[in-house]
Amino acid sequence: MDCRIVTIPGDGIGPEIVREACKVLDKVAQVYGHSFHYTEVLMGGCSIDAHGVPLTKEALETARQSDAVLLGAVGGNVGNSRWYDAAPDLRPEAGLLAIRKGLNLFANIRPAYLYHELADACPLKKEIIGDGFDLVIMRELTGGLYFGERHTKEVDGVLQATDTLTYNENEIRRIAVKAFDIARKRRNHVISVDKANVLDSSRLWRKVVEQVAEDYPDVKLEHMLVDNCAMQLVMNPGQFDVVLTENMFGDILSDEASMITGSIGMLSSASLNEGKFGMYEPSHGSAPDIAGKDIANPIATILSAAMMLRYSFDLDMEAEAIEVAVQRVLTEGWRTSDIMAEGCKKVGTAKMGDLIAAQIYL
Repeated sequence: MDCRIVTIPGDGIGPEIVREACKVLDKVAQVYGHSFHYTEVLMGGCSIDAHGVPLTKEALETARQSDAVLLGAVGGNVGNSRWYDAAPDLRPEAGLLAIRKGLNLFANIRPAYLYHELADACPLKKEIIGDGFDLVIMRELTGGLYFGERHTKEVDGVLQATDTLTYNENEIRRIAVKAFDIARKRRNHVISVDKANVLDSSRLWRKVVEQVAEDYPDVKLEHMLVDNCAMQLVMNPGQFDVVLTENMFGDILSDEASMITGSIGMLSSASLNEGKFGMYEPSHGSAPDIAGKDIANPIATILSAAMMLRYSFDLDMEAEAIEVAVQRVLTEGWRTSDIMAEGCKKVGTAKMGDLIAAQIYL
C-alpha cells in the first residue's frame, strides 16, 4: 500500500517524537511491504515564526490532499513565550483549532489503557484499579463552547465576557454514531456524559444519543452527569468502555483519564472526519522545558501512528504489530524518565524508538 502522510512536528518535543514515530512506521513499511511518503508542514509557534500565522492556507491544503496527518505538539509556555502576546486567533493553539475545523475532524478518540507493567505508576490504589482498565473517550471536537460566538465588552462600566455553547442535532448524531460503532468493536457499552440537569445543550445531546441508540440494540447505553463521571473515573475506571461526550467535557475528562494510566506520555489519540481521513497525535502537550534533551517519551506518538494504520488505512495487523512491540519493550523493562521505576532500564527518546522498531518483525 502507498500512503501519503503529512507530518506536523510542531513545537517543543514535537519534532523528536514525530521522528521516532516515523522510524517505527518505516520499519512497518519494510516488514510488511508498504510505502509511506511523508510531507512536512509547519503549524503552531514555528509557523508563527516563519509565516506570522499558526497555520497557513497552503499547509491546510497540503494536509487536505494527504491520506492522513501525524502531529507532534504545538505551543509553548503560556506565561513565558512571545507567541502569547498576540490575539487568541494568532496563538499556536489556534492552528490546532483551525486544522480540526478545516479538515472536519469532528470525532476525537482517546484511549486510556493501563499497562500491567506501569500499574505502580498509576496514582490510584491497587484495590481501585484491580486488573486494570481499558476505555476510550469519544469527544466531539468541532462544536460546543470552543467554537461558539465569544466576546468581551464593557457593560455599565464592568467588563463582561461571554462564550456561547451551541450544538445542533446533526453534530450530536454523527459523533454518537461513531461512538456506537466503536463500542461494537469493543465491549458494547456506551456511557454518554452530559450536564442535562442544567444545560439545554445537554438535554438535546441526551435526546439525540437515545435516538441513535435505537439503531444499536446490542450496545448498552447509560447516561452520566459530567461531575459524577469525573468522580467515577478515579473511583472505578474499570466500569467504562466507550465514553461519549461533548467538546469541553471531553477535553477535561480525557486529561483526567490520561493521568490515571501513570503517564500522559503513553496516550495516543485520533481525530477523524466522516470518512477514513484522520489526524493522529499524542494526548500530551509540547513540553518545551524538556525539548531537545532526548528525554521525551515517544510512545504516545508511536501508538498514535498505530491508530493511523488502523483507522485511516485499515492495516489492523500492522497496527497490532506496533502495539505488541510497545508491550514487549515495556515487558523487557525499558523506560523513559517519565515512567521510570526501580529495577528498570532508563533510555532516551531516540533509543526508545529504536527498541520499538526492532520489535517489529514477522
